[in-house]
Amino acid sequence: MKILVINAGSSSLKYQLIDMATEKAVAKGGCERIGLEGSFLKHKANGKEVIIEKPMPNHQVAVQLVLDALVDKDYGAISSMKEIDAVGHRVVHSGEDFNCSVRITPEVLETIASNTELAPLHQPANITGINACRAIMPDTPMVAVFDTAFHSTMPDYAYMYGVPYEAYKNYKIRRYGFHGSSHLFVSDEAAKYLGKPKEELKIVTCHLGNGSSISAVDGGKCVDTSMGFTPLAGVPMGTRSGDIDPAIVEFLETKTGMTTAEVINYLNKKSGMAGISGVSSDFRDLAAAMEQGNDRARLALDMFAYATKKYVGAYAAAMGGIDCLVFTAGIGENDGYIREKVTDGLSFLGVEIDKAENKIRTGEIHDITAKGGRVKVLVIPTNEELVIARDTARLSK
Repeated sequence: MKILVINAGSSSLKYQLIDMATEKAVAKGGCERIGLEGSFLKHKANGKEVIIEKPMPNHQVAVQLVLDALVDKDYGAISSMKEIDAVGHRVVHSGEDFNCSVRITPEVLETIASNTELAPLHQPANITGINACRAIMPDTPMVAVFDTAFHSTMPDYAYMYGVPYEAYKNYKIRRYGFHGSSHLFVSDEAAKYLGKPKEELKIVTCHLGNGSSISAVDGGKCVDTSMGFTPLAGVPMGTRSGDIDPAIVEFLETKTGMTTAEVINYLNKKSGMAGISGVSSDFRDLAAAMEQGNDRARLALDMFAYATKKYVGAYAAAMGGIDCLVFTAGIGENDGYIREKVTDGLSFLGVEIDKAENKIRTGEIHDITAKGGRVKVLVIPTNEELVIARDTARLSK
């Protein structure tokens, strides 16, 4: 069984074709600059990589180019589209309507569209990707896999905000959380590595990248997570502020003359590591600048690690203990400095790392627990596409 996984953005479309017999991607790539000049498709399969520069006025044209590349005699991965058994779509927001992945029907698509106001930057692109695939592959089963679904198991006292209850009932204002597929994947992988049922484990998963979130996974279920009503909440990120006093919004409006929309853009795209350091949102650039004596770069990295550490401690308290701490995503998997800073001082919880092992990159599950450490500390490469493919295969049978 082969599953095509689609992740559609506003002007981009990433994809993987996964053979479920091996759970390996036989082809992958992405379309960039959809609807803009200079659009191109970068495609990789069978050890070959090609860049195809063609106009892509919309996502339907982009999807067709992807399918053409997949069946190409020279650099394709399949002989015909009939080999694609189903398509799995990443959808950012499920609201409170879905607590798991679902087969896409006209009614489901209508419900997905109704949650657009909860994710106005991402949901329209996700819907566009679905419609583009349905237009070209009308008879192929399609499944929606939601970023928010894994977090739907949070208890009400964890997802509610301290605003009047009517704001929740009338406007759906609550904590939703994101990166759900990643948190699900790495928590499951951690349980497998430890050789224990996930129902017996208390795990804190740290998805650390340009966008970052931390989750408390108790017995295989999410009980709390750092991102909130939007992905702006939580730790400071590449360009996002993370948690701030909400009164700052009005204060900035008064001081700068910015509108509310402009302040939100400022907090989303000009804050975080980039805004604090004045250098970059890229942690590699920040590390290099810090080594050259840039104190603002040092400050940005220390703030990020400190905020992450606080969530680890808070979630250990929320679960009444911790058995395993997981680092994943671009920074979590590759930045030993951040891992060391996050875990420093957590020995009272039983979290201690081997500093020599922490400096090693393996590209696979890596145990960096210090000898005698009571809590397992693991670096686990995430695979959100595989989560999408697994759910799609299950729901398409």
